[in-house]
Amino acid sequence: MEFSGAVDIPAARERVFAFVTNPDKVGQCGPGVESIEILDPTHFRAKAKVGVGFITARFVVDLEITEQQAPDMAVITARGQAPGSAVDAVGRMDLVEGAEPGTTTMRWAAEVSISGMIASVGARLVEGTANKMIGQTFDCIRAKIVADS
Repeated sequence: MEFSGAVDIPAARERVFAFVTNPDKVGQCGPGVESIEILDPTHFRAKAKVGVGFITARFVVDLEITEQQAPDMAVITARGQAPGSAVDAVGRMDLVEGAEPGTTTMRWAAEVSISGMIASVGARLVEGTANKMIGQTFDCIRAKIVADS
């Protein structure tokens, strides 16, 4: 599955980049995230509870910032396991100056592959749940960055 979009954030690119590459901060915005463990500056482990339809699973996900150029872009890979399910993902964000001075537009794209029990509930249901979670995540990121101003 592929997802993409753009989010306008009323903050400078440096502040947005610092927030979204800080696992302690951005981890607070992931729906279902129960914990984040920082292994080193570019490797993290998250534990999250995810529900799709009637199936709920607890994933352990290893994340790596595989490429970054502050404050312009970052690429993150994720590989996770839950009993009977697995997820692999690659996400990229590009930060550009927003339409208004002092604002940022985050252009993002993600490619996600889900297998196992969660995938069995059907792509439409998985895609709908993923879109809802993505929206919640970006709403939270925007709100927390604005609140930190």
